[in-house]
Amino acid sequence: MIQSIQPSMRPPQGPALADESGLKAHVSCQDFSFFYGDNQAVKDVTLDLPSYQVTAIIGPSGCGKSTLLRSINRMNDLIPGSRTSGKLLFDGQEIYGPRLDVVTLRRRIGMVFQKPNPFPKSILNNIAYGRRLHDHLDKGELQATVETSLQRAGLWEEVKDRLDDNALSLSGGQQQRLCIARALAVDPEILLMDEPTSALDPRATARIEDLIAELRGHYTIIIVTHNMQQAARVSDLTAFLYEGQLVEYGPTDQIFTKPREKRTEDYMTGRFG
Repeated sequence: MIQSIQPSMRPPQGPALADESGLKAHVSCQDFSFFYGDNQAVKDVTLDLPSYQVTAIIGPSGCGKSTLLRSINRMNDLIPGSRTSGKLLFDGQEIYGPRLDVVTLRRRIGMVFQKPNPFPKSILNNIAYGRRLHDHLDKGELQATVETSLQRAGLWEEVKDRLDDNALSLSGGQQQRLCIARALAVDPEILLMDEPTSALDPRATARIEDLIAELRGHYTIIIVTHNMQQAARVSDLTAFLYEGQLVEYGPTDQIFTKPREKRTEDYMTGRFG
């Protein structure tokens, strides 16, 4: 029987978060490594990513941060020769366990990519796609899902009168918020964001950052970013990776103002990377 990832209990909806110490790990890495053939991209990483916080993963290009992020919902599976060692857990269940249902996993753990990738369909059908795939909703329920998802992504007022328009007609920033709405439509618990603003202008970037702040406390958000200022603005916790290794991990304020490791300080001050 294929193992299904079971959703965890959500906290009460609202602006306030419980104290960090009272939150369990939503994702846990235990000596986790990822290999592309003979190349070890992620090296024995151990860290806990707590529920309903925003965690930023930073580091220079090629340090393994996107590989680690994509491992969480097994987006690396299709790469020939890839393999893992150690454990990667979601709510205590092994993500790379042999009986895990990957489709269910990806429903519980949504993903937003570096470049907006809307389907060449209408705005409505972009949002409805995942729910049609997973659920049997009537027209009214589907319409409600579309509206709610677009509202959560801060896009409803801009597109409510043009839901039948092709999603490719939207601006780059609107397309990225549409992709966030599409991910939210299937009601995930975790939202992975792989450099979600790197292809956007400053105004669109600010809107996405505002959106992350609005989603804080409702979803566990893990964001990879090359922009250290962005990590400082949006995240509660920051993990610094270098050459595939976890150098330092802790509250964002501490990482940016009082890092414990010299390599972290050197990276923050621009001495390398």
